Amino acid sequence: MSTANLSRRGFLKTSGIVGGGLVVGFSLNGCSAGPVPLKSVASAWAPNAFVQITPDNVMRFYCPRDEMGQGVTTGLATLVAEDLDVSPERLLIELAGPHPDYNNPAFGAQGTGGSTSVKAHYTQLRQVGADVRQVLLQAAAQDLGVPIDSLDTDDGHIVHGDDRLPYGRFVATAAGLEIGGGAALKPPSAFKHIGREFPRLDALAKSTGTAQFGIDVDVPGMEHAVVVRCPVAGGTVKRFESEAARAMPGVTAVVQISSGVAVVAQKYWQAKQAAGKLEVEWTSPQLADVSSADMRAEYALALEDAGDTAHSEGDLEAGFTSAQTVIEQDYWAPYLSHSPMEPMNAVVHVREGEADVWSGTQGIGIAQGLVARYAGLDVENVRAHATYLGGGFGRRATLTHIIEATEVSVATGKPIHLLWSREDDIRHGVFRPASLVRIRTGVDDEGRLTAWQARRVGGNITPYTLKAALPGVLPSLGDGTVDWLVGVAHGAFDGWVVDSSGVEGLHEDLDVANVAVEHVTRENGLPLTFWRSVGHSYTAFAKETALDELAVQAGIDPIELRLRNTGGKPRLQGVIREAGARMQQMQPAPGRSLGFAAHSSFDTDVAEVAEVSVEGGRIRVHKVLCVVDCGIAVNPDVVRAQMEGAIMFGLTAALHGEHTLENGAVVQSNFHDYPILRMNEAPEVEVVIIESAEEPTGVGEPGLPPIAPAVANAVYAATGQRLRSLPLRLA
Repeated sequence: MSTANLSRRGFLKTSGIVGGGLVVGFSLNGCSAGPVPLKSVASAWAPNAFVQITPDNVMRFYCPRDEMGQGVTTGLATLVAEDLDVSPERLLIELAGPHPDYNNPAFGAQGTGGSTSVKAHYTQLRQVGADVRQVLLQAAAQDLGVPIDSLDTDDGHIVHGDDRLPYGRFVATAAGLEIGGGAALKPPSAFKHIGREFPRLDALAKSTGTAQFGIDVDVPGMEHAVVVRCPVAGGTVKRFESEAARAMPGVTAVVQISSGVAVVAQKYWQAKQAAGKLEVEWTSPQLADVSSADMRAEYALALEDAGDTAHSEGDLEAGFTSAQTVIEQDYWAPYLSHSPMEPMNAVVHVREGEADVWSGTQGIGIAQGLVARYAGLDVENVRAHATYLGGGFGRRATLTHIIEATEVSVATGKPIHLLWSREDDIRHGVFRPASLVRIRTGVDDEGRLTAWQARRVGGNITPYTLKAALPGVLPSLGDGTVDWLVGVAHGAFDGWVVDSSGVEGLHEDLDVANVAVEHVTRENGLPLTFWRSVGHSYTAFAKETALDELAVQAGIDPIELRLRNTGGKPRLQGVIREAGARMQQMQPAPGRSLGFAAHSSFDTDVAEVAEVSVEGGRIRVHKVLCVVDCGIAVNPDVVRAQMEGAIMFGLTAALHGEHTLENGAVVQSNFHDYPILRMNEAPEVEVVIIESAEEPTGVGEPGLPPIAPAVANAVYAATGQRLRSLPLRLA
């Protein structure tokens, strides 16, 4: 370990977040740009970027992933604690700031998403704990003058005979020892914490209101900003009249920024009220000519195009010729927004030569880079402070609100708290792409799929992701270069290659020799981004509804059809078999019917059974059985919570979720016309976790894809009516 006393300027040059004058640590991955900033504690030992132990045996874990309600702080702390041999509850958790040592191994960059956190860090963080424990044992052996093999550990203590000595007693000696790495990891049979249920480590702070979210940040001299944006995405300010707004109480400034016009006031509500007094004339972008009805008709025509090939094998026509039963149907999914509980917000303070940003994001390093770019600063002179996220779902990976807050702070010279209202987020945010999928498939008289053809029409997420991320990842990159790269991406995904996020899940679960998956790009300018479970959110609906329809027409049990055609995915077969057996034992009340669906996403396999009734044209989901195989369940209670949350989120989309466009503008504005699932609609959920010794896989998103088709299939069982469009509505 090395420590350094740094001047303020020197500190800013070597760190990205506030410390206390001491910066300690070293690079774990060989790409660190400098020392890792950790909380300054006198005589503390920081053997790596993740763990810090003080002489009084306080142990801190610096969590490299962002906590947005998915339980990542609990999960990752458990991994370190297991092989460090300490109860997770003893760890004080700090949210890590930007630094290469905190990169997500799945991405090679510092970001949270894709249900990767526990999977990507499983071995890495266990190794961190094991290596630190080994050095503590070496230090204790040296200090006590005993052989190392006479020592053991237990819950943050070195055990020697009848003596229990806290780890902190040995940190001074440990600091002078070299960490070689590669200490042996515990076998699963020795686990004390992995696989055990205990309360989430952030539960107390969140339930008592002491957890800090971005919206809670308050700094001296802070003022509040509200931005008025064009009703149609892509529109820019032609002219505006601000006299009435400036005359409103508390207003201190009105400034034009890249996304519109910002009103700054002493209080948020003052800024919000004054913003309503602005008169703005906008340019008219291409999207202004688009309506939802016209767009869906265009998508239907595009289904007749050949499209770009995403996957192809075998002889498709031969497969259809040999089929006993063939179906062909189209499946629609609309635009959706994320609507997290905490709307978008950021606090940015730019002053001469430096800046601070506070926000809950899915990429704190990108936030730091965006402030540097739009404030004209070097990245090392921007301190980025991570907070809890009040929901993410992919939305908090697109950080236009950081840009807005930075531009307003630069213009006013004040710390600015910028807050999007619910209406702002629903109408001016980024969206899950609309999608139209055609599936043509056939099955022989033995229940084997002979051909599978899927064609998806819709927009591509990757170019929009590049447009949002590149300015923050490479803040010195010129705007022209960014625009060129984004343009190349748009062009590449329209006629050259297929964006995998648009077609993922359309065929991978199935054993079928003759397959063709194609994509037809249709873009209209509405900004797109990742939404919980990404492409699987609509491809599973198409795949699983089609399989159910094929089974019924062929006279095959729907579960048996899936079992006969998923041999290449034994874990998926396992959840299908378990859920199917439990479905046979379910006894729905009179007037209720059951529907089944199963899907694999993010390396996790989920099968769900929905118990549904239909009364007066209203679909009611009473119960959902969810069977999940996610490898080792690091904390089964967190896994259950994620399955339950994904099911509720998915039911909101299945029963209610829809954004429509009129003259390019999003019609919906708040929960009165973009409703979320209410408590009186929420079903009972039973989660069954398959026991496994395999390394853990993702749990944040895989519970969502099967729920819409399970409900749709149950509606068919109840009414005989096939619903092939989301949200599910009876004719």
